[in-house]
Amino acid sequence: MTEPRKAPIDKVVKPIQKFIQQEKSGGLILGISVIVALVLANSPLAEDYYRFFQHKFGFVFDGKTYLEYDIHHWINDGLMAIFFFVVGLELKREIVAGELAKPRKAMLPIIAALGGMIIPASIYLLFNPTGEVHSGWGIPMATDIAFALGVLYLLGNRIPLGLKVFLTALAIIDDLGAVLVIAFFYTSDISIISLLLGFTFLIIMYAGNKMGVRSVLFYALFGIGGLWIAFLLSGVHATIAAVLAAFTIPANVKIKEDIFVSRIKKHLARFSRVDPNDNIPTLTNDQLHILEKMTTNTERAIPPLQKLEHAMHPFVTFIIIPIFALANAGVSVLDIEPAQLFSTNVAIGVALGLLVGKVLGVMGFTWLAVKLKVAPFPTGMNLRNLFGLSLLASIGFTMSLFITELAFANEIFKTQAKVGVFIASIIGGILGYMVLKKQKAKTA
Repeated sequence: MTEPRKAPIDKVVKPIQKFIQQEKSGGLILGISVIVALVLANSPLAEDYYRFFQHKFGFVFDGKTYLEYDIHHWINDGLMAIFFFVVGLELKREIVAGELAKPRKAMLPIIAALGGMIIPASIYLLFNPTGEVHSGWGIPMATDIAFALGVLYLLGNRIPLGLKVFLTALAIIDDLGAVLVIAFFYTSDISIISLLLGFTFLIIMYAGNKMGVRSVLFYALFGIGGLWIAFLLSGVHATIAAVLAAFTIPANVKIKEDIFVSRIKKHLARFSRVDPNDNIPTLTNDQLHILEKMTTNTERAIPPLQKLEHAMHPFVTFIIIPIFALANAGVSVLDIEPAQLFSTNVAIGVALGLLVGKVLGVMGFTWLAVKLKVAPFPTGMNLRNLFGLSLLASIGFTMSLFITELAFANEIFKTQAKVGVFIASIIGGILGYMVLKKQKAKTA
């Protein structure tokens, strides 16, 4: 049997697909986006760069404009809602059948994540106990999973699988913590009517799940057209709606694995027995009918939750997060005096909160949990690589920048916080890589 001839487009598509499938690619694209934003913000194009994100658009109906926000707002409340939706899907998958499904196995990353949130926030508050700057305590609590895992996967087989799983679980729990912090502490005036309307849509989606509705269109219609818009108007940050919506997506299969295998084998046997359509590029009616049945069975064997997560992850990683970075990472330092940059302790609090707080929190709480025999070290983990992972956890780009936009209205404070995030993330990433690189590569 000869291999099918490759189409010319494959020479373009295949390398792109290979790049997208690599774990480190997301962190690389995010890093490039941050650099581009910084260059634009400190170039002659700076004024045009900032003005672009201030353009407003909305929806006009009967002469009235609804949902009119600037592009920056649409990115942070709209596109980032999709990011949080995928975070919610990952959380539910981990809780249903992943690293968080078994309580004892989940305890160590949960404890590590708690330490990695409590200690950074405490260090920030130590430097900024009162005033408007006080509200930035949530900024150093977050870990950027794309960057952290990107650095980790650069090390290849030097890193045991258990460490990668541990960091992934820690970052996912960290994201959940950030979501809860946003929900309870970074909200504006709340409209009870809009909030109740949002929860009505949430109940409809939950009921659809229990009734066996598996249509993505159903959840998109009520999730975006109902739940997300209601939360957007309620004062509770709209990204919370995305996480709640994700938890209503079915995680079960219609047919079990053994039944699926049996049916596919039967269909393949039937397909091989039908008269072939020799030298003609189309299929016979019998062949088409059998393949349709195989497709239907395949659809029923895949949980909608995993199907959505798998389909949306590249879009979030390579489109949404880079756009978010372009819109939020542009810090202009040309017109800021060093004294003004450190006129408050925001930058210091954020930088030390991430770089020192994350390391002390993640490493300290993990070591304590192991010593108290709450949970054992994952296979392949020791104090050295735990220290390296803790340094990688101090990379806080995406979520830290996101919380910065919610925490402060003052542009100076925002700039100071972003500088703190950049300093800590760069130092933490480099030091984490250097510590973990000293591990010997595993031999096959």
